[in-house]
Amino acid sequence: MAQTLWNLGTWVREAGQALDRLGARIMGKYAFEEQLSRHRTVMQIYNKSPNLPKEGFIAPSASIIGDVTIGERTSIWYGCILRGDVNAIKIGSETNLQDGTVVHVAKLNMMGKSSQCIIGSRVTVGHAAILHACTIQDEAFIGMGATVMDGVVVERGAIVAAGAMVTSGQTVPTGEVWAGVPAKFLRTITLEETAFIATSAANYAELGVPHAEEASKTFAELQRDVALREDAHKRSDDYDSHIGMQRPIPLESLEPKL
Repeated sequence: MAQTLWNLGTWVREAGQALDRLGARIMGKYAFEEQLSRHRTVMQIYNKSPNLPKEGFIAPSASIIGDVTIGERTSIWYGCILRGDVNAIKIGSETNLQDGTVVHVAKLNMMGKSSQCIIGSRVTVGHAAILHACTIQDEAFIGMGATVMDGVVVERGAIVAAGAMVTSGQTVPTGEVWAGVPAKFLRTITLEETAFIATSAANYAELGVPHAEEASKTFAELQRDVALREDAHKRSDDYDSHIGMQRPIPLESLEPKL
């Protein structure tokens, strides 16, 4: 029944939009026509097309535009914008750009130089960060809401604290934490923080797997999962073994343990 209603709803919505366009054409220049734009996660511009990984997660609400290259097992989370229009964005493997992050480039920076945005491997970029025409080397950590400006180099394993603004041309050396507006040296990195950077990258690479699987499911598959979960909640842990039943998909796999 749910599938039938979904199909019917889709048909009605498509028919409604078609009728609206027909009515606007009939009204001619007197029509008010609302320009609706359906979201496209991946978009070409100036004959530049994104190069996406075979394994990884690109959230449906993300925007990957133009000359963008993303490495394997990298995750681009909900609401991220990667705009490689006037230059290139290059991202390594097992890096995570968390929700709301914006990455852009510069055709010409303040020094008159062309500036790509290069992000290495196993980098963690926190929610709502802004990276503009900068270089983030492998295993660096960019905190939530941080801004990294043109020409900045965040060296391998360095940390930019949450809310910091690293101004143009600065270098954040390996082993240092920078914080503040404008960002300055705060202290040296602890062993625990170094270990956390590696753990964060690995955790997000794994977390992207179930999100990618869910995002690719059809409506029928999602409804099937709901039914299986509801059935699982009604059964004791050893119910299946007592009746000698083997299910096609283990119930515990429906809710990944991360």
